[in-house]
Amino acid sequence: MHHALADAGYQIDVLEHQSKLKSFADSLHESGLYPLKPDSIDTFQINIGKMCNQTCKHCHVDAGPDRKEIMTRETMQTCLEILASNPQLSSVDLTGGAPEMNPNFRWFVGQIHLLNRHIMVRCNLTIIVSNKKYFDLPGFYKQHNVEVISSLPFYAKDRTDKQRGDGVFEASILALKLLNEVGYGVAGSGLTLNLVYNPAGAFLPASQTILEKEFKHSLAKEFGIEFNNLFTITNMPISRYLDYLLVSGNYENYMNKLIQSYNPVAANHVMCRNILSIGWDGTIYDCDFNQMLDLKVQGNSRHISDFDFSELSKREIIVNQHCYGCTAGAGSSCGGAIEKKD
Repeated sequence: MHHALADAGYQIDVLEHQSKLKSFADSLHESGLYPLKPDSIDTFQINIGKMCNQTCKHCHVDAGPDRKEIMTRETMQTCLEILASNPQLSSVDLTGGAPEMNPNFRWFVGQIHLLNRHIMVRCNLTIIVSNKKYFDLPGFYKQHNVEVISSLPFYAKDRTDKQRGDGVFEASILALKLLNEVGYGVAGSGLTLNLVYNPAGAFLPASQTILEKEFKHSLAKEFGIEFNNLFTITNMPISRYLDYLLVSGNYENYMNKLIQSYNPVAANHVMCRNILSIGWDGTIYDCDFNQMLDLKVQGNSRHISDFDFSELSKREIIVNQHCYGCTAGAGSSCGGAIEKKD
């Protein structure tokens, strides 16, 4: 049992809370956006395994060292065939767990690179310095022109380690320095290094623009570290973070905060309108969050073995209460805030 959602008592508690709240579908109706449909699908987001060297408190994937779910080379090959046949899928976003822990990770990245796709890897930073077999990852990423997207909860040790575990901040700083050494995040290098921030408690992220300035100033001053962009991501009320909300008694207040902050502009540009999320076993989902809740896409093309781009482009996107997390305030996506007003 990985998290409290597996407990029937928690499921009943969540259902009781949700029955009192305005449905996300109703909010979409009021905005003239229901049913929510794809806009222009250009990104293939692939979870290649839930195994991770960390066990972060707010991980919506519920990843950790004990997770055995891992994408096979055969499934990766099918993904490559889909990419080769669908040039509209111009970007590939590799996630985990720690995607680098999949034994076929480097082969997969190399094959995607040969297809001339833009590659993003969601690297937790500490994996780079966790074992000598990963020490050369910065050079590997550079070789394949990978955009590195890395979570760093804060620019100070205490808040980072509290969320991600003792020693994580120091290991992350070391990894960032190694990435900077090969050119990542350095102006004019063409090598993109983006950081991801998510709040440590039951509140929405502050202004992405302001936080980015704070991160850049502090990391440069204290450690000489450079990076390109900071992405602020709202914590989704699922998995470990849902456990935290329920145990701390914050669930209803947090959900009301998300609902009251619903932004139609953000709703109109949510990431599920331009991505397809592929699970480690090849199942297709509307987004990474629906994947973690096992909410498969609508229609017959629900696995990569039955992939039909035309059908997937016309489907209705499956929504539920957690979707408020992507549409609150400035909005939230895998690329940070959706409505960038600042």
